[in-house]
Amino acid sequence: MSGLARMLIDAGAVVSGSEPNPGATTFELIRRGAKISRDQAGQLLDGNIDLVVRTAAVPDNNPEMLAARALGLPTIKYAQLLGRVMSERFGIAVAGTHGKSTTTSMISFALLQCGADPSFVIGATVPQLGGGSRSGRGTAFVAEACEYDRSFHNLHPRIAVITNIEPDHLDCYKDLDDIIASFHDFAAAIPPDGLIIAGDDPPVIRALRGVTARVELAGLSGAPGQAWTTRLTGVDAGCYRGEISYNQRPMGTLRLSVAGRHNLINATMAAATAHATLARSGDGRGDPTAILDAISRFAGADRRMSLVGQCNGAAIVDDYGHHPTEIRATLTALRERYAPKRLLCIFQPHQHSRTRFLLEDFAASFELADQVIVPDIYFVRDSQAERQRISSIDLVQRLVARGQTAIFLPQFSAIVDYVRNTAVPGDLIVTMGAGNVWEISRDLSA
Repeated sequence: MSGLARMLIDAGAVVSGSEPNPGATTFELIRRGAKISRDQAGQLLDGNIDLVVRTAAVPDNNPEMLAARALGLPTIKYAQLLGRVMSERFGIAVAGTHGKSTTTSMISFALLQCGADPSFVIGATVPQLGGGSRSGRGTAFVAEACEYDRSFHNLHPRIAVITNIEPDHLDCYKDLDDIIASFHDFAAAIPPDGLIIAGDDPPVIRALRGVTARVELAGLSGAPGQAWTTRLTGVDAGCYRGEISYNQRPMGTLRLSVAGRHNLINATMAAATAHATLARSGDGRGDPTAILDAISRFAGADRRMSLVGQCNGAAIVDDYGHHPTEIRATLTALRERYAPKRLLCIFQPHQHSRTRFLLEDFAASFELADQVIVPDIYFVRDSQAERQRISSIDLVQRLVARGQTAIFLPQFSAIVDYVRNTAVPGDLIVTMGAGNVWEISRDLSA
């Protein structure tokens, strides 16, 4: 929401809104001219407003939504407006269960470095891009395409990226088959002269059956039919490097500045997408060397294994990971990057429904952590009945049953006190989750 708001302000729109928990992004929007209230009671709404836009997490009975309807104002969801904006540009939409923000950031950074002037909306703050959104003068518009609430069905890009598909958002999908079907509908909307860059894994392959757009698979395996392949050649302090080829033709070298094997996969898809965008949109220059050099210099998005400070001589890293696969990949990358004597993971589960549906997978995902500290589950949009069905204690009990050291400390203040009393030099402290767990890393490093 904030990224799209910033882009609209840059394009000359008059923007107002509400945010019950304002932060740095909120204050940046105010500095740029937005009027933002803390209360969601409709005090900034009047009959002169052309459009009211809400996130999919805001329910119909929200007081501001009720106020908008009382004034007869048209209302749409975020993804619908994103689709309208994209329809006016050369759209690139990045979908998938994991890696969307990083891949979108890599693509946007490569386009900028190659002389294009793209617009983009990313679900993270990216220091090298000056934030998480931009309204450029070029034709390309790069945006994350979220599958929650089938939001990405509102987007009709010229180029689509599907990084991977796994079970998630099971509060709105029945099962993995339902998710795959939704991704198929997204891919099927790409025009016949469009392009789909896709990760080479079975659920993605299933989702792409029968689509009319050209499909180019990307990955590290070099399997038959894989158009974009990166052959792993080494790793330095957790940062991978590899030789990338397109249809078996060498394109150059990727030497990542961000840790994790999974980021080499993200980088491969980003390089493929940037190459296709520059060739098809008419923006910038499509030199493969310039593309790979830019992606190699990409330093990461905020809250993606971000080093934020120290506590008692122990390094503190903050990360957005909130799905079992993301947790495994991040902990693996952090072990390779920092080689800590002890890894303490402070994990805040995000949503009761996700925690309940994926409980056993969550319990199995922390094997590389020496200790897991779990606060209360971050409540977003679940019902009160769902909140009663599971708690963080259930996750801690599963972890302990698997032989891991885990404790439940519901309050952030108690976690900060505990870590300050136990952390020693050589430890790595990781705050992880999609909620406000980053506040703990801030307090610990203060």
